[in-house]
Amino acid sequence: MVDKPTNANRFARNPQGGIASATALGMNALRPIMKLQISMLRMWADSIERLASNYDRGLEETATPAEQPEERPDKERVA
Repeated sequence: MVDKPTNANRFARNPQGGIASATALGMNALRPIMKLQISMLRMWADSIERLASNYDRGLEETATPAEQPEERPDKERVA
């Protein structure tokens, strides 16, 4: 037991080895989670863009019937 170095002694000899491997392990564990979050963010942005285009299209559709009654008397005058 006395001959085996403790964790503190191991880090004192090679502080980069343990920290770098722990960092690499943590980053490898986070990569799938980050990819999932990125894909969800892209889906959310796409749905907001679709909502905005549907909203604009709805405004255009509501604006055109208001213009049509003004055009109808012109057509009726010709007929």
